[in-house]
Amino acid sequence: MVSTALIVLLVALKFGLPILLVPFPFLAGWANFVLDTVDGDLLIPLGLSDPVYQTIDKAADWVTYVFMVVAAWRWPIRRIVVALFLFRSIGQALFFVTRDEMMFFFFPNFLEPLFLIYATILFFRRADGHAFYRRHIVPVWAVVVLYKLQDEWITHVGNIDRSELIQRLLPPW
Repeated sequence: MVSTALIVLLVALKFGLPILLVPFPFLAGWANFVLDTVDGDLLIPLGLSDPVYQTIDKAADWVTYVFMVVAAWRWPIRRIVVALFLFRSIGQALFFVTRDEMMFFFFPNFLEPLFLIYATILFFRRADGHAFYRRHIVPVWAVVVLYKLQDEWITHVGNIDRSELIQRLLPPW
């Protein structure tokens, strides 16, 4: 009973939190990132099967991408955001058709890290956010691409549990 209520709450958060991206792109973006990072470690032990979790997670991810596009609609980088949304949506669709996680590696989610970096820049540099982005476009895109390629590889090619990876890398206390 308690685990079912927690599952319902977490799934509702996964689909509801993205709505807050529109008024609060920085705060909701990072909150959504944290939730998406830990949700599997919570939902599966609570009793959600992995195939059901994967379906819910990928559907919630796509809802998040939609709201990222809506939130970024007035940003100068909206065309890039839309292009990355369409690119990742192809991967999402192919995953749902084939159930092959490699689709996520072939169609990496560059949208989310770009959105988070740009929203962070705007949050801290309201007056010159886009100019700051333009001046630092090479390191921004280096972070976006390198972070996401390793993330997609760890998650969908290597199928490495990030929690276990971190535990193995930390020295024993």
